Amino acid sequence: MKPYRILIMGASYGSLLGTKLALAGHSVNLVCLPAEVEAINRDGARLRMPIRGREALVEIDSRNAPGRLTAAAPDLVRPIDYDLVVLAMQEPQYRSSGVRELLARVGEARVPCMSIMNMPPLTYLKRIPGLDAQAYRDAYADPTVWDGLDAKLMTLCSPDAQAFRPPDAPVNVLQVRLPTNFKAARFESDEHTAMLHELADSVEKIRFDTGSGEPIDLPVKLKVHESVFVPLAKWSMLVAGNYRCITKDGMRPIKEAVHSDPAAARAVYEWVADVCMTLGADPGEMVPFEKYAQAAEGLVTPSSAARALFGGARDIERVDRLVQDIALMQGKRSPELDEIVTLIDARLVANRRAQP
Repeated sequence: MKPYRILIMGASYGSLLGTKLALAGHSVNLVCLPAEVEAINRDGARLRMPIRGREALVEIDSRNAPGRLTAAAPDLVRPIDYDLVVLAMQEPQYRSSGVRELLARVGEARVPCMSIMNMPPLTYLKRIPGLDAQAYRDAYADPTVWDGLDAKLMTLCSPDAQAFRPPDAPVNVLQVRLPTNFKAARFESDEHTAMLHELADSVEKIRFDTGSGEPIDLPVKLKVHESVFVPLAKWSMLVAGNYRCITKDGMRPIKEAVHSDPAAARAVYEWVADVCMTLGADPGEMVPFEKYAQAAEGLVTPSSAARALFGGARDIERVDRLVQDIALMQGKRSPELDEIVTLIDARLVANRRAQP
């Protein structure tokens, strides 16, 4: 197997995929903040994962991986040196100084990109038949950052795995809460899609030595699908769970957002799935509500979007707005989604007024 050179923009969620790729023998460089660069280059990335049948978490130190994992500031990176760029930051971060310029250099270098963002890059919308990406620019914090990227070189994952930075741990530690898979759509080209399959196969073959003498299979795989619609399955989960953590009175855990009123959660979940199927998704490409609701039982903290919003963020990823806009183009409305959008809009206005 050919070892690939992979650039991942974002070390928080990105270190999950990055560590798995390093374990598979690839060379990974994470673009991140100075404190993260220092900690990762000194102490490695530390990934804590639950393993079925084991009570304790397994901790993986990237320094012991067959591949190599490093970190760097955005201004020190040359995209032309990489086979693949992974977009792992939250969408508003791509307009920040240094990151914006790096993304522009990625476009100029014409390196294939795979997003593991919740918010699909605006560029990816151009690959969805019947969608006019220009009509949805207002859902993005700064749509101009995506103008230099080519849809032929862009694909999207449904980042179903859930992970978080433990508040009492160093910045190089990431803990997996829900060890599910990254589900990637194919690239437009067969050559770039073949690279995805090779990466997926190499991750599948990882066996990790815990010191017990018998190497184990690790969860969180990379799966490659032919359909451009497969990653859109995440939209139902985000609207029914992540965004419904946000209430007029504050935030609540994802588990409560889903299970305090399962009928309401199911209704909006299936409504969003119907929006995706109207675009052209096959029903089999959507995740059944029952499967998501079971997974949500273990999601006992508020979503990152809710935490950011109530932490004073001036912008968050707006999949809620994007889905609302696409649905309106189809002649569909959801009062519950409309309420979510209104709540988030109002909170963002308040946050911006508090931080002029």
